[in-house]
Amino acid sequence: MDLADLFKQAKDAQAKAAAMQEQLGLIEAEGMAGGGLVRLVLSGKAELKTLSIDASLLRPEGREIIQDLVLAAHRDAKAKVERRVGEEMQKLAQDMGLPPGLGMGG
Repeated sequence: MDLADLFKQAKDAQAKAAAMQEQLGLIEAEGMAGGGLVRLVLSGKAELKTLSIDASLLRPEGREIIQDLVLAAHRDAKAKVERRVGEEMQKLAQDMGLPPGLGMGG
């Protein structure tokens, strides 16, 4: 393998890594808590996309409940995102011809 081949491989790997990052941004998962009273959506990059709080919780004594439910909904969405990211990374690694279990998952 000569130097030109190494540069081509590095460029190909860089393009595939950029494609992976783009795919992560497209993944979304919804988390819920309190039977759906609090809902939120996280992206594959762990960005909070939306947050919905049922109006029945919006009273002064509901503050701690809301905080707890938002945290629970976030944990729910985060677990779903991590699972989906791991699945996507496995698919992309296979597409790239990498051996299974290489540790690319989120």
